[in-house]
Amino acid sequence: MESIKANGYAIHFNQESYTHLNIYLKENNFSKIFFIVDENSNEYCLPKLLPLIETESPFEIIELEPGEENKTIETCTQVWNVLIELGADRKSLVINIGGGVITDMGGFIASTYKRGIPFINIPTTLLSMVDASVGGKNGVDLGGLKNQIGTITNPAMVLIDSSFLDTLPQREMISGLAEMLKHGLIAKASHWEKFKNHGEINFDEFNDLIRESVEIKNDIVTKDPTENGIRKALNFGHTLGHAIETYFLEHPEKESLLHGEAIAAGMILEGYISLEKGLISEEEYSEIKNRINKIYNQIIIEENDENHIIDLLIHDKKNEYGKVQFALLNGIGNIKTDQITDNETIKKAFNNYKI
Repeated sequence: MESIKANGYAIHFNQESYTHLNIYLKENNFSKIFFIVDENSNEYCLPKLLPLIETESPFEIIELEPGEENKTIETCTQVWNVLIELGADRKSLVINIGGGVITDMGGFIASTYKRGIPFINIPTTLLSMVDASVGGKNGVDLGGLKNQIGTITNPAMVLIDSSFLDTLPQREMISGLAEMLKHGLIAKASHWEKFKNHGEINFDEFNDLIRESVEIKNDIVTKDPTENGIRKALNFGHTLGHAIETYFLEHPEKESLLHGEAIAAGMILEGYISLEKGLISEEEYSEIKNRINKIYNQIIIEENDENHIIDLLIHDKKNEYGKVQFALLNGIGNIKTDQITDNETIKKAFNNYKI
């Protein structure tokens, strides 16, 4: 499968990606290689990867606790200290192997250690393959708020090996699907249509869909690497989705949601706001809502929950001058950024979501 060229790096696919990796390792002769993994990728993915790597550089494995709740500056501090203790220098390399938490946090750790050392992302979940590992965004949560601290620093390369998905639970696969649906909705209606028959989605034959989804995201971030314009399109479903995800993560009586589950709800809600603003038709909104609801379970959101979720919107990174900014659909396959709405409309969106 042909590689995709990004801003200063490339995204390689499946078995051919290891050829590119080994050439890179040979050309650079790193002083030491550090694999950042979590418990799951250490057990299921690293044993498959290590025999494919050809290098004489010594390596160390740094294992982190899995889960969004561990994506914090405190975890980064622990890893920075470990890197110092293990002698990591500016000629060292970090290879992040795992889902979005690992690629986000590992990229942040590498991009700030000694003012930045090179890193490679090897995503092992569908979500991280089509979203988190591509685009150069790295970061951690702060006080439960999503991705408040971070950098935009590109990896040396991204390796996407879909065989890692064989180890993934079905719930994680469905979570990753949300970002693929989003890519179709914001930029390519034909991609959205490929998920029309949700019951016929064959995750065993997913390579072409993954590549197309990565290509859509890469096209957007290549045009706008620092998110001053069109890259904001990628935030569709994420303004309310991130607030829902944060609220359920922090609430002691709520069960935490996977990222894609929260984003799926966010897309329905922000689709409704798009409808209220006259940007999409009733027919388009119904199509979006029905298709997403057939794939994802409805999240139980009480009226009191809504108030707390709305309060969290003020912390969204996209806000400017104290105003909450939405990226809304302008018809399926198109987007309109920097949109403002009122709390009454958001409340109506919640009410419609529950129907």
